[in-house]
Parts: sequence; structure tokens; C-alpha cells
Amino acid sequence: MVQARGGQKAPDQLVFLLSLVPYLLEQRVVDVATAARHFGVAERDLRDAVRLIATSGLPGATGTYQANDLFDIDWDAFEDDDVIVIVHHVAIDEAPRLSAREAAALIAGLQYLSALPENAGSTRLAALLAKLTAGASAEPTRLAVAETEADAALALARRAVTEGRQLEFDYRNALGEQRRRTVDPLRIASLGPDWYLQAYCHTREDVRNFRIDRMSGLLLSDEPIGDHAGLEVSEALYHGSDTDLEVVVDIVPDALPLIADYLADASAEEVGDRSRVTLRLAHHHGLKRLVTGLPGLVTVVAPAEARAAVAEWAAAGIAAADAGAEASPRS
Repeated sequence: MVQARGGQKAPDQLVFLLSLVPYLLEQRVVDVATAARHFGVAERDLRDAVRLIATSGLPGATGTYQANDLFDIDWDAFEDDDVIVIVHHVAIDEAPRLSAREAAALIAGLQYLSALPENAGSTRLAALLAKLTAGASAEPTRLAVAETEADAALALARRAVTEGRQLEFDYRNALGEQRRRTVDPLRIASLGPDWYLQAYCHTREDVRNFRIDRMSGLLLSDEPIGDHAGLEVSEALYHGSDTDLEVVVDIVPDALPLIADYLADASAEEVGDRSRVTLRLAHHHGLKRLVTGLPGLVTVVAPAEARAAVAEWAAAGIAAADAGAEASPRS
């Protein structure tokens, strides 16, 4: 591979040059020594890179380079004071920029991440928020992400895992049954939009997965968790049992990884443009949620009671939406 000056390989030098231009534009005025330290290169190599930038540009409509088609720097400041100032640049402002709506959506997501305990005081997230705000094509709509009860529960569950302390809470299962649980928290995991606490349940005397948004009345105990070094903890968030329901569904092939935890086996039958697979679920409530989370991607085929449960769920949702629309004031 061709070696660039200073021992850098050509691809490394290209990455360096591509990074240098935005850095210089952001700094506006920077001396060679500071820039060289920032990129970890010799001052001589940085000066050579600046000279190379000054001979680069974008050809005009004629296919030739004119004066305004090239980068330009303040040569007096560069030669006399070892200071870099780009006085003319090309193509940079023509790059696609985020719309105000797109930037606002990303900013809201970053604000949510910033609120998580592990990201408290993150300078990287703060810097990214500032860049998104400044780099949008228009000023983003100001949004505030309010902390929900589930967010507070997630934060406390994370703390219990980190500190190795027992956690107590009231848990409501998918059937609406609620009881107090005491657990040894092991890890936090997510499946789609839902967060789960994987923990050793003292009531069941086994590892169980608890959905965070079904937990309430959380209490972080002073009691440390037990020794579970020999306990087998599965990465899967769903574990089958002998009482599970078997449900046949047709699903878009690209969405198969989203239901991998529920597959009864790895076999799939191609039916038209979809894959027909068999799922194992604890109850129809879980099937309703699964289908709702994959709108248009999955169709329940059998058994009849499973199809009826999902159809009733969908009909109830449509009726509720229609009732809400009728109650809204019309223009």
C-alpha cells in the first residue's frame, strides 16, 4: 500500500483530510500546533495537509477549476503566524441538512437518553444536541421529554443491578393478576420498545423476566443479592413451557428476527411472499401485543380462537378510535 508522508497510509491520510476540513471550519481560527495535537500528527504533516486543501475544490459547470471553485486560506496568517484560517470553502454548504421536524425528533430521543442514569452529565450527548440544533435547516421545534413512571422504575431497576441489591415491587402480569415480588436483579434487557428486568424471583425460586412498565411500588432493599454464579441465565426474554399455546402466523420474512424468541422451531414454510411459522406463547394477551407491534407484517392463521382474540382486539381498538373522533369538536 502506498505510504503517505509522515508514515501515514494513503487511506489513513484520506480520512485525516476529510476530518480536517470540518474541524478547521468549526474552529474558524486555529494555530498549527493546536490542530496537530488534536489529530495526533506532526506539525509538518499538518502544514502539508493545509496546503493540499488549498489546491482542492469542485469544478464548475465548465468542468474546469476557476478561482471560486477552490478552497482558499489566509496565506499571510499561515506563512507568517502559523495560524490557519479558511477564507473560502466549496461544496460544504451544499450537503443535505436535517429538516426542523427531523432534528426535533432526534433531539427528543437524545434528551431521553440524557435522562438515563448511565448518561448523566454526558458531554458527548450535550455536544451532539448542540450540533443537531445548529445544523438543522430551520430552528427545531422545542420539545420536552417528561419522565414517566416506567422511566423512574427503569432507573431504580438499573441501580439495583449496578449495586447488587434486592428489589421489591408489585407486579401485574398479562392476565391482570398482581402480587408483591422480591427479586435478585441480574440484568436489564429490551425487546422492541419494552424494557425488562431479568431477575431471580424468590417466590418462584427461579429466573423470571419482568416487564418494567408492569412494575409499581418499587423499593430498593439494603439486602444484597444472593450468589447466583452457577445459575444459568438465558439471553432470551421468552421461555416456553408445556402449557404454552401454539399459534400459526404468516409473517414478512424480513421481520422474522423480531419474533425469534417466540418461534417453536426454526422451520418456515414459504406461502406467497410470506413465511409461515409456528409461535409458542403463554396466552392470547401476548399474541395481541405481538401482532399490534408488527402492524401489517404478521397475520394470524390458526387456531380459530387465536384469530378471534386478535380480531376482537382490533375491532375494540377501531371502535375506541371512532368514539374518540366523534367526541372531538369538528371544524
